[in-house]
Amino acid sequence: MTQAPAAAPPARFAVFDGDLDAEWLALYQGARALAVDTEAMGLVHGRDRLCLVQIADEADHVCCLRLARGQSEAPNLRALMESPAIEKVFHFARFDVAALAENLSIAVAPVFCTKIASRLARTYAPRHGLKDVVNELVGVELDKQAQSSDWGRVEELSEAQLAYAAGDVRWLLAARDRLETMLRREERWELALRCFACIPVFADLDRLRFERTFEH
Repeated sequence: MTQAPAAAPPARFAVFDGDLDAEWLALYQGARALAVDTEAMGLVHGRDRLCLVQIADEADHVCCLRLARGQSEAPNLRALMESPAIEKVFHFARFDVAALAENLSIAVAPVFCTKIASRLARTYAPRHGLKDVVNELVGVELDKQAQSSDWGRVEELSEAQLAYAAGDVRWLLAARDRLETMLRREERWELALRCFACIPVFADLDRLRFERTFEH
């Protein structure tokens, strides 16, 4: 997929409250894969609520879904996230999968995690954050200035916050494809698939506050 410069706006961009509309649901249902990211009030599931879900497809159709405090369902989003025909690509999927399950009762599958893929493929690199992975593999410099923000102000999110949120998903699919190529070349693709299959288990352990479960 040919990527636009980081400064260029998405081909289409929309902001929704509560759930995707029927048009964008149909648009995304035709995708082979969707890049997904979430923003929350913090990192503790059950304490820190989910505020925003960002989605992008290969055609650079990007949306931000704003969630109200106390919202417990989003049927159209759930249909996408649980569709077995669409791969959902995250960076550090463990957190996002747990957040979607905890807040919206969504069981995301199937899943591809670019952070896990990076750790398995880019063994020459010391850093596996989203910014480093996208910079090396896609050639795009992500703006992370708005990373620590009050995402709970869903109806007052600034243009900078929304641009940051959109930027985090726009390049994930290109990074995913490059990582798959590397994993197959190094004969680690099957191992990666087995790791991805474990993500819902680790997400559930995180939600239930189990720590060091696999340690001695």
